[in-house]
Amino acid sequence: MKQLIENIKQIEHGFKHIIEAGDIILTDKTQNPFALATEFLNDGTYQVRMLGAYLLGQLSPGSSKALDILKTKVAQDENWRVQEMLAKAFDYYCHTIGYEESLPILKEWLSDKNPNVKRAVIEGLRIWTSRPYFKENPEIAIMLISEHKENESEYLRKSVGNSLRDIRKKHPGLVDGAIALWNKADPNIEFVINQIR
Repeated sequence: MKQLIENIKQIEHGFKHIIEAGDIILTDKTQNPFALATEFLNDGTYQVRMLGAYLLGQLSPGSSKALDILKTKVAQDENWRVQEMLAKAFDYYCHTIGYEESLPILKEWLSDKNPNVKRAVIEGLRIWTSRPYFKENPEIAIMLISEHKENESEYLRKSVGNSLRDIRKKHPGLVDGAIALWNKADPNIEFVINQIR
């Protein structure tokens, strides 16, 4: 285990090595992946915290406690790479449970005060209309994402704009129709519109 952790600390970019290390831990019956994940979240290196987030994501479909820690602790992490892993973890949860079945949790996360929690949903599900349920219901995806166009967090608004830009490639009329109703005098909204176009 010690060597596994040291190896991931040596690699600064990417997710593949984190996922590979996590999968080794998940298949090792001598390990307690939940206990390791919570321990990893306190590590001083972002790579190990990413590993903790990955493990919790893999455990989350069967563990409400793992999902809660993702929302309450991982979302507090200041490292953007850890936030990217949080987004991937949330999408794994939705994919495993089913996107339509995940709507209550998805909406709960989108209503959280922490912009990182909201961003995990918006960024994690990209490209939304490539996902089951949202593929058939793009207007629901547009509505859920658009609700955060005025948020004070530029980090979140950038994700909102990027996600809507993705959807606009296949559904330009739907996205443009939503934008037409927005208050373009609001600088936060203008920022999002510039991301989309």
